[in-house]
Amino acid sequence: MASPDRAARDPSPDEALPSDLLVVLAALDDPAQVRLLLGDLLTPAELNSVRERWAIVKALAAGGTHRAVRDRVGVSIATVSRGSRQLQHGSGGFALAFETLARLGLPSPVDEGGGRP
Repeated sequence: MASPDRAARDPSPDEALPSDLLVVLAALDDPAQVRLLLGDLLTPAELNSVRERWAIVKALAAGGTHRAVRDRVGVSIATVSRGSRQLQHGSGGFALAFETLARLGLPSPVDEGGGRP
C-alpha cells in the first residue's frame, strides 16, 4: 500500500500519462509497433503487470470467479480483487476495449458469456 505521502503525490488518471504519448499510441495502427514502444517504455516487471491485469479483467468479464481467475492467471486473490474493482468502478476503459475487440472481430469477454463488464 502506498504511503500517505506518496498517495498525495500520485497523479490523477488524467495527469498520469502525457497527452503526446497518448496521441502516439492512438496513431500507431500496427500492434507490432505498439509492442515495440511499450517494450521500450515499460520494464519487464511492468509489462508482466499489464499482461496479468489484462488476463484478470478479461477472465472476470467472461464470468470467471475470483478463485478461478486466481488459479488460471497465477496471481493472488488480492490482485484479482484489485482488477475486479477497476473493472467494476473504473472509468469504463475496459468496457471500451472489450467492445473494440468485438467490433474488430477478435475474441472478447463480452462474447464469452460475461455480458457487459
